[in-house]
Amino acid sequence: MTVPTVLSIAGSDPSGGAGIQADLKTASALGAYGMAVITALTAQNTRAVTGVHEAPAAFVALQIDTVLADVTPDAVKTGMLASAEIIEVVAAKAAEHAFRNLVVDTVMVAKSGDRLLRADAVQAMREKLVPLAHVLTPNLPEAEDLLGRKVRGDGDIREAARELQAMGARNVVIKGGHRDGDAATDVLFDGEAFHDFSAPRIATMSTHGTGCTFASAIATFLARGESVPDAVSHAKEYLTEALRRAYPVGGGHGPVHHFWEHWDERS
Repeated sequence: MTVPTVLSIAGSDPSGGAGIQADLKTASALGAYGMAVITALTAQNTRAVTGVHEAPAAFVALQIDTVLADVTPDAVKTGMLASAEIIEVVAAKAAEHAFRNLVVDTVMVAKSGDRLLRADAVQAMREKLVPLAHVLTPNLPEAEDLLGRKVRGDGDIREAARELQAMGARNVVIKGGHRDGDAATDVLFDGEAFHDFSAPRIATMSTHGTGCTFASAIATFLARGESVPDAVSHAKEYLTEALRRAYPVGGGHGPVHHFWEHWDERS
């Protein structure tokens, strides 16, 4: 039996809804073996991030080298990278090890509004890591930070996707969670064509870790051998149902239900 493998390079969320915890849950729920390189410890819950303790960049590199000396992941997903130094190390290791199916989730701000990427690290993200991405998954504010300008309206979102793809990312998905309207529409540009993925907007407070979960789901479906459009489509379906079936946890933005497909709702 061969099980697809997915490596997450991201921060830890002790409340379990985002970061490597969400990544590992997603990979497991979708039939892959998840692994994790920790870039930072956070003190957070569903309400706020109260502290961040970054791992030394050299230790992030050691974690990556040690995992890949033994297991070659079928896909790699990056999340919270915290600093320019860590971004540069991850980018160097991505090139050195020729990461397959690298999904770059440009994590900058937590659902609570707390910053997870130093402001001075955005340029490193733009120059070092974006060009290596097989799939880049910014939300609207992250796309604006990467481009240094506001992005408004459908036409502008498509132009933004073109500009981000021109930075080197092979495929760009601009997520629609921050857009207005009854539907949440994600826009994929693959360098040649646009693909829209829409789903009804779910009225819920359980939105903690949606970006991590979506990017990890894309990585997992890629690890399973799917094309980029199919991986994005299936990740969208998985996340939408995880939002719809979420149950209350905590007093703020609770987590999505990663294992909705495996739990009996009557229990």
